[in-house]
Amino acid sequence: MRRAARQRSILLLIVAVLLVAAVWQSRRDEQDETGTLTALDPSTISRITLALSGASTLHYEKRDGHWWRVDGAPVRAVDGRLAELADTAAAHVLSWRPASDFKLAKIGLSNPQAVLTLDGQSLAFGESSVTGPQHYVLVGQRVALISDRYMPHSPAAAVVNLH
Repeated sequence: MRRAARQRSILLLIVAVLLVAAVWQSRRDEQDETGTLTALDPSTISRITLALSGASTLHYEKRDGHWWRVDGAPVRAVDGRLAELADTAAAHVLSWRPASDFKLAKIGLSNPQAVLTLDGQSLAFGESSVTGPQHYVLVGQRVALISDRYMPHSPAAAVVNLH
Protein backbone atom coordinates (compact mmCIF):
# COMPACT_ATOMS: atom_id res chain seq x y z
CA MET A 1 0.00 0.00 0.00
CA ARG A 2 2.87 2.35 0.71
CA ARG A 3 4.14 1.78 -2.78
CA ALA A 4 0.72 2.62 -4.32
CA ALA A 5 0.47 5.80 -2.22
CA ARG A 6 3.95 6.88 -3.31
CA GLN A 7 3.09 6.27 -6.99
CA ARG A 8 -0.14 8.31 -6.62
CA SER A 9 1.82 11.14 -4.98
CA ILE A 10 4.37 11.15 -7.79
CA LEU A 11 1.60 11.08 -10.38
CA LEU A 12 -0.21 13.98 -8.67
CA LEU A 13 3.06 15.94 -8.53
CA ILE A 14 3.63 15.38 -12.26
CA VAL A 15 0.05 16.48 -13.04
CA ALA A 16 0.52 19.62 -10.90
CA VAL A 17 3.81 20.48 -12.65
CA LEU A 18 2.18 20.03 -16.07
CA LEU A 19 -0.76 22.20 -15.03
CA VAL A 20 1.56 24.98 -13.81
CA ALA A 21 3.57 24.75 -17.05
CA ALA A 22 0.38 24.99 -19.14
CA VAL A 23 -0.82 28.08 -17.26
CA TRP A 24 2.61 29.70 -17.56
CA GLN A 25 2.73 29.00 -21.32
CA SER A 26 -0.79 30.37 -21.80
CA ARG A 27 0.07 33.62 -20.01
CA ARG A 28 3.28 33.96 -21.98
CA ASP A 29 1.39 33.46 -25.25
CA GLU A 30 -1.09 36.18 -24.22
CA GLN A 31 1.77 38.58 -23.51
CA ASP A 32 3.40 37.78 -26.85
CA GLU A 33 0.17 38.35 -28.82
CA THR A 34 0.78 41.37 -31.00
CA GLY A 35 -2.80 42.00 -32.08
CA THR A 36 -3.88 44.07 -35.06
CA LEU A 37 -2.59 47.26 -36.62
CA THR A 38 -5.49 49.34 -35.28
CA ALA A 39 -8.54 48.89 -33.09
CA LEU A 40 -10.79 49.89 -36.01
CA ASP A 41 -13.34 47.46 -37.42
CA PRO A 42 -12.80 47.44 -41.21
CA SER A 43 -16.55 47.12 -41.87
CA THR A 44 -17.26 50.40 -40.06
CA ILE A 45 -14.61 52.51 -41.82
CA SER A 46 -16.24 55.27 -43.86
CA ARG A 47 -13.33 57.52 -44.89
CA ILE A 48 -10.05 56.52 -46.53
CA THR A 49 -7.24 58.79 -47.66
CA LEU A 50 -4.34 57.34 -49.63
CA ALA A 51 -1.13 59.25 -50.30
CA LEU A 52 1.45 57.37 -52.36
CA SER A 53 4.94 58.78 -52.82
CA GLY A 54 5.03 60.90 -55.98
CA ALA A 55 1.26 60.82 -56.57
CA SER A 56 -1.71 63.00 -55.66
CA THR A 57 -3.53 62.21 -52.44
CA LEU A 58 -6.81 60.37 -53.02
CA HIS A 59 -9.87 60.72 -50.80
CA TYR A 60 -12.67 58.16 -50.56
CA GLU A 61 -15.95 58.02 -48.65
CA LYS A 62 -18.39 55.20 -48.15
CA ARG A 63 -21.94 56.22 -49.08
CA ASP A 64 -24.93 53.87 -48.98
CA GLY A 65 -22.64 50.84 -48.82
CA HIS A 66 -20.42 51.84 -51.76
CA TRP A 67 -17.10 53.63 -52.02
CA TRP A 68 -16.77 56.92 -53.86
CA ARG A 69 -13.70 58.93 -54.77
CA VAL A 70 -14.49 62.43 -53.53
CA ASP A 71 -11.66 64.45 -55.06
CA GLY A 72 -13.71 66.90 -57.15
CA ALA A 73 -16.96 65.46 -58.50
CA PRO A 74 -17.76 62.16 -56.74
CA VAL A 75 -16.85 59.09 -58.82
CA ARG A 76 -17.71 55.52 -57.87
CA ALA A 77 -14.69 53.45 -56.79
CA VAL A 78 -14.14 49.69 -56.89
CA ASP A 79 -15.66 48.50 -53.62
CA GLY A 80 -13.40 45.45 -53.39
CA ARG A 81 -10.25 47.52 -53.78
CA LEU A 82 -11.31 49.95 -51.06
CA ALA A 83 -12.42 47.07 -48.82
CA GLU A 84 -8.85 45.73 -49.12
CA LEU A 85 -7.50 49.08 -47.95
CA ALA A 86 -9.99 49.12 -45.06
CA ASP A 87 -8.93 45.57 -44.13
CA THR A 88 -5.48 46.98 -43.40
CA ALA A 89 -6.93 48.24 -40.11
CA ALA A 90 -7.19 44.63 -38.92
CA ALA A 91 -3.85 43.46 -40.32
CA HIS A 92 -2.11 41.00 -38.02
CA VAL A 93 1.02 42.56 -36.55
CA LEU A 94 4.07 40.30 -36.51
CA SER A 95 5.89 42.51 -34.00
CA TRP A 96 5.68 45.94 -32.34
CA ARG A 97 8.58 48.15 -31.27
CA PRO A 98 8.79 51.73 -30.08
CA ALA A 99 9.60 54.16 -32.91
CA SER A 100 12.54 55.35 -30.80
CA ASP A 101 14.22 51.96 -31.41
CA PHE A 102 14.71 52.90 -35.08
CA LYS A 103 16.33 55.51 -37.26
CA LEU A 104 13.13 56.14 -39.21
CA ALA A 105 15.06 57.17 -42.35
CA LYS A 106 16.76 53.75 -42.48
CA ILE A 107 13.42 51.91 -42.64
CA GLY A 108 11.77 54.35 -45.03
CA LEU A 109 9.54 56.08 -42.52
CA SER A 110 10.96 59.61 -42.67
CA ASN A 111 9.58 59.80 -46.24
CA PRO A 112 7.01 56.98 -46.31
CA GLN A 113 6.18 55.13 -49.51
CA ALA A 114 2.51 55.41 -48.62
CA VAL A 115 0.33 56.98 -45.96
CA LEU A 116 -3.05 55.36 -45.49
CA THR A 117 -5.53 57.19 -43.28
CA LEU A 118 -8.54 55.19 -42.10
CA ASP A 119 -11.22 57.27 -40.35
CA GLY A 120 -8.53 59.66 -39.17
CA GLN A 121 -5.99 57.04 -38.05
CA SER A 122 -2.77 57.46 -40.02
CA LEU A 123 -0.59 54.51 -41.05
CA ALA A 124 2.77 55.36 -42.68
CA PHE A 125 4.34 52.55 -44.72
CA GLY A 126 8.11 52.30 -45.02
CA GLU A 127 10.57 49.87 -46.56
CA SER A 128 10.36 46.11 -46.82
CA SER A 129 12.00 44.23 -44.01
CA VAL A 130 15.17 42.29 -44.73
CA THR A 131 13.78 39.38 -42.70
CA GLY A 132 11.01 38.48 -45.12
CA PRO A 133 8.04 39.74 -47.14
CA GLN A 134 7.06 42.33 -44.55
CA HIS A 135 6.78 46.12 -44.29
CA TYR A 136 7.46 48.59 -41.52
CA VAL A 137 4.43 50.68 -40.56
CA LEU A 138 4.47 53.68 -38.25
CA VAL A 139 1.36 53.82 -36.07
CA GLY A 140 1.56 56.70 -33.60
CA GLN A 141 4.79 56.26 -31.66
CA ARG A 142 5.20 52.55 -32.48
CA VAL A 143 6.49 50.66 -35.50
CA ALA A 144 4.74 47.49 -36.59
CA LEU A 145 5.97 44.80 -38.91
CA ILE A 146 3.14 43.44 -41.10
CA SER A 147 2.76 41.23 -44.16
CA ASP A 148 3.50 42.75 -47.58
CA ARG A 149 -0.05 41.96 -48.66
CA TYR A 150 -1.25 45.05 -46.78
CA MET A 151 1.12 47.48 -48.52
CA PRO A 152 -1.04 50.02 -50.40
CA HIS A 153 -0.43 50.03 -54.16
CA SER A 154 -1.23 52.37 -57.00
CA PRO A 155 -4.94 53.11 -57.08
CA ALA A 156 -4.98 53.24 -60.90
CA ALA A 157 -7.66 50.53 -61.00
CA ALA A 158 -9.55 51.82 -57.97
CA VAL A 159 -12.11 53.94 -59.85
CA VAL A 160 -15.09 52.71 -61.86
CA ASN A 161 -16.57 54.86 -64.61
CA LEU A 162 -20.34 54.42 -64.40
CA HIS A 163 -21.03 56.49 -67.56
